[in-house]
Formats: sequence, structure tokens, C-alpha cells
Amino acid sequence: MSNSSLAGKRIASLLDENSFVEIGAQVTSRSTDFNMEPKEAVADGVVTGYGQIDGRLVYVYSQDPDVLGGSIGEMHAKKIVELYDLALKVGAPVIGLIDSAGLRLNESTDALAAFGSIYKAMTMASGVILQISAVFGKCGGGLSMITGLSDLVFMEEKSAKLFLNSPNALSGNYEEKCDTASAAFQSDEAGNVDIVASEAEIFGEIRSYVSLLPSNNDEFGALSDCTDDLNRTTDDIGNCTTDTSIALSLIADDNSYYEVKAGYAKEITTGFIRLNGQTVGCIANRCEGYDEEGNKTWGSDPVLTFKAANKAADFVAFCDSFEIPILTLTNVNGFEADVCNEKNMVRAASRLSYAFADATVPKVNVVIGQAFGSAGIIMNSKALGADMTFAWDSAKIGMMPSDLAAKVIFDGKGEDAVKEGAKEYDKLQNSIDSAARRGYVDGVIAAPQTRKYVISAFEMLYTKREDRPAKKHGTV
Repeated sequence: MSNSSLAGKRIASLLDENSFVEIGAQVTSRSTDFNMEPKEAVADGVVTGYGQIDGRLVYVYSQDPDVLGGSIGEMHAKKIVELYDLALKVGAPVIGLIDSAGLRLNESTDALAAFGSIYKAMTMASGVILQISAVFGKCGGGLSMITGLSDLVFMEEKSAKLFLNSPNALSGNYEEKCDTASAAFQSDEAGNVDIVASEAEIFGEIRSYVSLLPSNNDEFGALSDCTDDLNRTTDDIGNCTTDTSIALSLIADDNSYYEVKAGYAKEITTGFIRLNGQTVGCIANRCEGYDEEGNKTWGSDPVLTFKAANKAADFVAFCDSFEIPILTLTNVNGFEADVCNEKNMVRAASRLSYAFADATVPKVNVVIGQAFGSAGIIMNSKALGADMTFAWDSAKIGMMPSDLAAKVIFDGKGEDAVKEGAKEYDKLQNSIDSAARRGYVDGVIAAPQTRKYVISAFEMLYTKREDRPAKKHGTV
């Protein structure tokens, strides 16, 4: 590998020093159509091989935009597919560093078949080995589907472009009006990107996630040494029911929360923490956001949107595939009620319900605020299959907020009757004690004790095994 090439420099920046071993350096294109000379296609525009990240084996391919624009042709794809074959044999992650002009027009049907071979290889690897894509330059057309088939997608914040159709090819749109290929759009609006950062920062982020996550689905759990106090109280967590990304950081070992898709569907936060050294996937309702200075940047009602439900469902499926335990923090009083959500919510809510019920990894739920109606049920409730459910002593679980219930029950009986009825309904139906008496909550805890209780629960569930009915796969 030439360290002077951009592709080579990117690999060197990602991997442990002097750990990379190149595979297929002499491979070149076989096509001579349109006067394309094979001798100029060094490594056919992609550097492939293996190396280490913090001593862990990974496979890497890095596209070279200086060789045929990094475009994908027959041999280019063959090198990537063979990398996947090796990775599956040994159970190691595959990391793709993408910077490509896309389909190699000179090779036409050979290039189209090449795309299909990569899609198939990634499909076979899905849920078996960790797949990471990082977009540094262009990633357009059929190449964009490589990111869609990946587990984690990183994107350079300024120059990278990710698109199926370019902004100027969209009906009624042009790039200056809405740059649909930009990192901001693909992250915050489309939800196709997990992390947006500078190129230098992306290498560090990838290394962090490779160290945090299992390499494959047989690597039971992802463990590291823990130096944090297992019984540490989180005294300020009671004030974090609205911005649960802060709550999760308070619970976590060393207060480290690794959020993914932070800009998309902000009504729910997804990411990873370590608890007693074990990696845990987290899903939490959120209705406010704050910047680093503590200023409120957005706010909404504590509701579930269809985008948030889909985001959470995808995350649960990923965690379950790689045997990563799941922690949920629930604070939701219903579904977002507007036309757009009404068109999409039934399917999205069903997907989330299915994902939680289908997952066999250890599942712990903490009701930190409200858990009302069907929205509360599908947030990893005990009825849906949570192994342990805790609730803060200030939480409420029920059909709906008491004031709304009283308006229905005491309709036409006057304002005073509605007010008194709301108090009685809140006491009898929405109190956490009522839910606990019926067995829907395993323990009522004080908010500062949350870390201690969830660590204990996951330790107890560490060897959990749960079977499902024999079937090929579900249909949701």
C-alpha cells in the first residue's frame, strides 16, 4: 500500500500503527472498453486488507478517488466481497472508507453485477459481524445502499455527499434550495447517518465504537474493566426526565454516553453506555434538548413520533443481533397527533412493539416519568417482555393523564366534579403504587439509586436464555 495515496493515509489514520496488511494490491480492472487501460487502475481504485484497532482484528477497504474516481467495477467489488468472506470466517468487523464516483460506466453490466455482489455479501454478514461505513467524499446512486446495509454510518461534516438521486435531480428541488446530499440533511432529516464529524474526528469515533461493541454475534457481551463506583448515587438525575441523554450519562460508568443518530427524531435518544464494564444499548424518551452551555435548544410534549419509533426499533434489532443488553428510560404520555404521524404511526409503533417483544437479550425498563396508554406499553413494558421493570417513586403509569380521563368519566357533571374525579383517578389508576400492586413494576426506587439497581439487574440477567417459536423470521 502506498501511504502517499489518500486511501492509504486514511487507513493509516484509522488503524493501530504499522498493523495494516494489504490484500490484492496487484488486482486491476480487466476492461479495456472506451480506451481504459488496466495498467492505470492501481488496485482497481480500492485498497483492501486487515489490521488492528486497540489490538482487535478488523478488515478495511478504502476507496481511492485518484484512481478512476474510486468508481466501482468488477474487480473493485470482487476485492470487497473477498474481504467480507474472510471477515465472516474469523468473525471480525468490516470498515468501509467511502469516496467514490459510483458505478464505473466503462464496465456497464459488469459494474451493475458488482454492486449486487456487494449487497449480497453485506446481507449475509448482517447481524453476524459488525459493519461500519464512513463517507468522506461522494457516495451516490447504488453506492449509497452500502451505507443503508451498514450497522453504523459516519459522515464527514463539510465535503461528503450521500445521495440516491442528486439534489438537482429531484423534482422541484435544486442544491441551493435544499442540499439533500449534505451530512446535515442525511443525519438530521433522513436519519441515514449515525455520527457527523470532521474527517480526523471520525477516525477516533470509529475506534471508540469498535472498542465498545462486539465484533460478532458470538462474542457474548462487550466487557471492559470498570473503575467507577457500582453503588454511586446520581443525585441530579431526578431533574433529567426531559433530557434523558443527560440521565443516561449520569447512570453510565465514568459518565460516558455514546449517542447515535443524535440529530434525528430527537423525541427519542439511542446510544450506548457501559455499566460495570458491560456495554448496554439505551433507548429513552426525550422532550427537551440543551446545548453544552445548558441553554434549552428545543422542546416538545412527551410523545412518541413515527420517526422516533422507527429509530428505536432499528436500534433494538441491532442490539439483539449482537447480544447487547437493552436499557430503556420511559417518559411518554401518548403518540404525536398530526396528519403526517397518523399516516405512519401504526406501522412504526407496531415495529417498535415487535422489536422489543422479539428481542431475547436482557431487557430492563425504568419508568422515570409517565408511561401512559399504548405508547407506554410499547416502550419495553413488563407486559411486552421486559425482564425487570423499575419505576421512580415520582412516576405515573396508567391509561392516560388523570385530567383527560376525568373529563370523559365525569362529562356533564360540572367543573368541580371533574377536578375531584381527576384527583381520585390519579390516586387509584395512575399511581405507581397501583401499578406495583398489580405486578407491572418490580420495584419502586428513588431516582438517585437508579445506577445501582440497573447494574444489579443486568448482573442477575447476564446468563439469560430465552427461546422463541421456531420460524424463519417474522413479517413486521
